[in-house]
Amino acid sequence: MNGLRLALTTLTVLPLRPGEVDRRSAGVAMSVAPLVGLLLGVVLAGVLWLLSGTPPLVAGGVTVAVAVLLTRGLHLDGLADTVDALGSYRRGAEALDIMKKPDIGPFGVAAIALTLLVQAAAITPVAAVVAWTAGRAALPLACRRGVPPARAEGLGAMVAGTVPAPVAAAIAVTVAVAAWWAVPGRPWQGPAAVLAALLVVVLLLHHAVRRFGGVTGDVLGACVELATTLTLVGLAL
Repeated sequence: MNGLRLALTTLTVLPLRPGEVDRRSAGVAMSVAPLVGLLLGVVLAGVLWLLSGTPPLVAGGVTVAVAVLLTRGLHLDGLADTVDALGSYRRGAEALDIMKKPDIGPFGVAAIALTLLVQAAAITPVAAVVAWTAGRAALPLACRRGVPPARAEGLGAMVAGTVPAPVAAAIAVTVAVAAWWAVPGRPWQGPAAVLAALLVVVLLLHHAVRRFGGVTGDVLGACVELATTLTLVGLAL
């Protein structure tokens, strides 16, 4: 229960008390993150349904705005900081210093704008459920054992290495298989979109370890947004 409360308080705006926070509860929180994504996706699908009849891009934009509100924009902030650090071509401590700065550079602004645009254009009720679940399935992969933290403190240090690799892989496969219904007439497209998105997340993690020395909370946020957006694109093709 501590892990579930931690997942809800970290990944949503729900005002729950997190309970005891340690690496064990952090590992549970990262493992159940896709369930939180499923909950968010269902809510967003409901918002889209309520907006049916409005222009698609308007409905999509409003729905994505609701998603940002429900998650405090936490993952978008991580995406911007990560892209700024990668775009600087710095490594190690210098790159981490860029990520800690409160301002956002041009790379980060472009990343947020393009991400929101693509999400708003590609979202549908079914895609919202699948993509927001898949986006949170990136967290167990990012927090699997063998992926080190870049800093000795912070969210990344708390959750890094807390999920056994077989558990992370099983979660990814489960979410992918569960997406078979996403595209009528093409049951392979949903799983393919999820697996492709999560594969790109693994590549990003490998690059982050090389450039930063490990993962941070910002990198985790970038993984979530990347997986969500790529899944939406894969379902829309």
